[in-house]
Amino acid sequence: MNKLLLEMHGITKHIYDSSGRPIRNSEVKILDSVSFDLRKGEVHVLVGENGAGKSTLMKILGGIIPPDQGTITLEGAAVSFASAREARDRGIAFIHQELNLCANLDVAHNIYLGREPTRGGVLRKKELYAQARALLSSLGFELDPMIPLGRLTTAHQQIVEIAKALSYESKILIMDEPTASLSKNEIDRLFCLMKTLQARGIGIVYISHRFEELRQVGDRISVLRDGRSIGTIPSRGFREDEVIQMMVGRRIDDMYPRSHQPTGDVLLAVEDLRLLPGAPPLSLTVRRGEVVGISGLVGSGRTELLKTIFGARRLLSGRIVYSGRRINGWGPRRLVRAGVAYLSEDRKTEGLITAMTIRENVTLASLFRLFRFGTISRPKEREAAHRWAQTLRIVARSVEQAVGTLSGGNQQRTVFAKWRAAEPRLLLLDEPTRGIDVNAKSEIYKMIDELAAQGLAVLMVSSELPELIGMSDRIYVMRGGTLVAELTERKAMTQAGILAHILMGARG
Repeated sequence: MNKLLLEMHGITKHIYDSSGRPIRNSEVKILDSVSFDLRKGEVHVLVGENGAGKSTLMKILGGIIPPDQGTITLEGAAVSFASAREARDRGIAFIHQELNLCANLDVAHNIYLGREPTRGGVLRKKELYAQARALLSSLGFELDPMIPLGRLTTAHQQIVEIAKALSYESKILIMDEPTASLSKNEIDRLFCLMKTLQARGIGIVYISHRFEELRQVGDRISVLRDGRSIGTIPSRGFREDEVIQMMVGRRIDDMYPRSHQPTGDVLLAVEDLRLLPGAPPLSLTVRRGEVVGISGLVGSGRTELLKTIFGARRLLSGRIVYSGRRINGWGPRRLVRAGVAYLSEDRKTEGLITAMTIRENVTLASLFRLFRFGTISRPKEREAAHRWAQTLRIVARSVEQAVGTLSGGNQQRTVFAKWRAAEPRLLLLDEPTRGIDVNAKSEIYKMIDELAAQGLAVLMVSSELPELIGMSDRIYVMRGGTLVAELTERKAMTQAGILAHILMGARG
C-alpha cells in the first residue's frame, strides 16, 4: 500500500464572474493550491465543512470540471481530462451520493448500459447476463442480474453502481457519502466490499461526515478548509477534537449546549399507539422545553412514529394527545396550523422544493399567515424570508437564490427557517443533522437548544448516538415497531447502554 497511485499538486480553481471569466485577483478561491495523493489499496478519507472544496476537488479528478492551475499524476504519468468519460477511461470512477442508475432497467443493463454485447446489431442477452453475474459474483454478491433495479434496496443499488464502475476496470473509486441512506447491516456489507476492493489494489477516496466511520474504513484522513489543504493524519488513533479543529479553524469545546429546562407540563402524549400490525403498543410523553431522543436501527419504526404523530401516516390504534386535545385523524395541514412541525430526514424530497427560491421555501409552511384580501402579501413574504434567513444565518446571494444551489448545511437551515416561520410549539425532528458538516451540526444543536429554552417541545430521531446523548433530556429506544426502553438518567445514557437495548431488545 506504499505505491502511489495518484498525485494532485497545486490544484487551484478560481471564482468566475457572470460572463464566465475567472476572477483571478479575488482573495477567495474555490480551491487554493490544494495537494492530495492516493496509494494503491488505500482508503483515503477526505473531510471538511460543506463548501470546503471537497466536491470541487473530486470533480476535477473525475474530469467533470477542469482545474485553473495544478497537475494530476496517475501512476507516475501526467494526465489531464477534458471530460468525465476521459477520466473514466483512465480508470477513475465517481460514485455519487445520488446514484446514477436507471430504475426501469434491470441490473445487467444498468452495469453495461451503452456497452451491451451485440453481434450484427443484435443484443446477446445470455452473454450480457453471464457477464453481469460473473462480475457481481467476483464481488461476493449473488445478485440476480435480471431483476429490475427499482426492486432493489438502496444498498444493493449501490453495489450495482460499484459493479458498473469496476466493469470499466477502474483503479480509483471516489465515494461521496456512500452510507447516508444505509442501515447498519448494509453499511457493514459495504465496508466488507471495500476491503475486497482494497485487496485488489484499488484506491478509494472516501468522503464522509461520520466520524465513527473514519477509524473503521480509513487509512489516512485529509482535511480541507476554505479551499485549502490543512493537513493529513493517520486514521488509526485520531482524536475527534483534533479533526474538528482542523476543519473549522477553532476548537468546539461545547458541542452540545444545554440551556433549556423542561417545565413539567406535558405537551404531547402518545398512548397505546400501535405502529405495525402485531407490534406491541407504545406510549411516550414530551414536555414543554424538553428534548426527547428516539434511538433505534433503521427499520425499527422511528420515522413511522414521527409521521404517525404528524398525521402523515394512518393510525392503527391508540391515542395521540397534543396540548390537551386528542388529534387522532388530524392531517398535517391542520396540525401545522395548530403548531406542530415535522422536519423530514429526506430534506430534498420531503423538506424542500429545490427548484424554488429560499423565499418561497421559507414561507411555504406559513402562507396562511401571509394572506391579505385573498392573496399573498408579497411585502410580508419578503420580510418573513429575510428575517428568518438572517436569524438562521443562511449563506446565499439573496433570498431569491434557488435552494437547490445551496450547500447541504444551508439547505438544512432553510428547512429549519421554514418551520420557525410557522411558529411551532412541537418540533418533530428526523435525523436533523444528516449530511451536514461538523460546524453546521454545532449550529443546529445550538438552535435546537434555543428552541427548547423558549418552551418548545422537541422529539428527535437520530442515528448518531453522541448527538442523541448530548442533546436529549430523556431517550426512548425503539425495536420492532415499539419502545423497548426509556432512559431518564444521564449515567444510563451511554452508547454501550443504548446499543444493548437496541440489539437485545431489553426493556427498561
